[in-house]
Amino acid sequence: MRVMVFGKATEDSEKGAPPTAEAFAAMDRFTEELVKAGVLVAGAGLKNSAQAKRIVFEGPGRTVIDGPFAETREIVAGFSIWEVKDMDEAMAWAKRAPNPMPGKKSEMEIRPFYEAADLAEFMTPEELSAPRDGDRGKLGVA
Repeated sequence: MRVMVFGKATEDSEKGAPPTAEAFAAMDRFTEELVKAGVLVAGAGLKNSAQAKRIVFEGPGRTVIDGPFAETREIVAGFSIWEVKDMDEAMAWAKRAPNPMPGKKSEMEIRPFYEAADLAEFMTPEELSAPRDGDRGKLGVA
C-alpha cells in the first residue's frame, strides 16, 4: 500500500527557520534507511506558507488567497510517499523518524492512498484491470 506522509509546519518553519544541522543530518540518515529498505517513493520539503497560494472553489467561481496562512498546525511543511505492506509498517517507520525540530513539538500525519481496489464500487472489474493510457498510468494513479 502507498501512504502519504505529511510533515506539519511549526511556528519556526513558518518563520523560514531551517532545521539545525543535526536535525538535517538525522533526517538525511532516516531518508537513506527508507531508500535502502525500498520504502521511499518520493519526498520533498516545502517553502513556508508566505510563499503559498490557495484557490477557493465556490460553484463556478475561483478565489485566490495569498499566504501566509494562520493555522500553522494545519500547514504541510513537507511530504513523502512510502510503499509499505500496511499501516502498521508505516507507523513503525514513522515512530523511527527524527523530530525535524528537536526540543520542540512537531507532528506527522500518515494517510493511505486510494488504490484501484478501493474504487471497485465505482468501476467494473474490466475497468480496474485495464492498463491506464498516458502518463497517469505510469504514475500509478488510481
